[in-house]
Amino acid sequence: MVAAQTQAEFRRLVRVPEFTGFGLAFPLILYVFIGLQSGSLAGVDFHKYALASLSTYAVVNIALSSFGITVANERGSRMDALMRATPVRSIAPLIGKTIAAVSFALAALVLLYLAGILLAGISMPLEQWFNLTWRLLLGMIPFICMGFAIGYISGPSAAVVVVNLVFLPMSFASGIFIPINNLPRFIHDFAPYLPLYHLGHIAWNAVGVSYPDIAASVLWLAGYTVLFVALTLWAVRREDDRRFS
Repeated sequence: MVAAQTQAEFRRLVRVPEFTGFGLAFPLILYVFIGLQSGSLAGVDFHKYALASLSTYAVVNIALSSFGITVANERGSRMDALMRATPVRSIAPLIGKTIAAVSFALAALVLLYLAGILLAGISMPLEQWFNLTWRLLLGMIPFICMGFAIGYISGPSAAVVVVNLVFLPMSFASGIFIPINNLPRFIHDFAPYLPLYHLGHIAWNAVGVSYPDIAASVLWLAGYTVLFVALTLWAVRREDDRRFS
């Protein structure tokens, strides 16, 4: 069941050019515009810093799109009701979606890494490439949970708007596109409460930026995971009571 659901998720994502183009190509385009500047930032080469930033953006974008928008669309088309009427165990679609999302996220990272190497001449020890990759893929978990919460709370026509209204301001406020020290003071003070801010710090640390509070960032992401899981369970229970009771 899991293998079949995973295959179906891969096919669904590949057949949606908007997802594959936006999820894989858009971070690459952003890196060409942002990541090829010279200089240094936070004690590391700016090319590396920008690579970590846009790699963070890429995996979170895929997590929110794969789950938030997809789940809302499945609810709108009543695909979830159809799945409940089949012998498929409820955990199988979840695992399939997760494997497909992580695989696409890995593909997006590989494309960004190649751009960094070929266009910016980035050279890092294999350990740094590995650390950046596993940290970001593992860091997708709270955002996958956030995507589920958005997918169950918002309607199919509103999910895209909600994801963009949440994700884009959060990306700017977390220092993904603009260094956090260059942002207005009130945003600088609010940023530490955002999950993307902490994932960004974990990614920047992987490429050589020194942060003394990385353990705190891990705890913040763990806390957000618990919060979004609880919110998703509440939304699912509310949906079940409304549609299937």
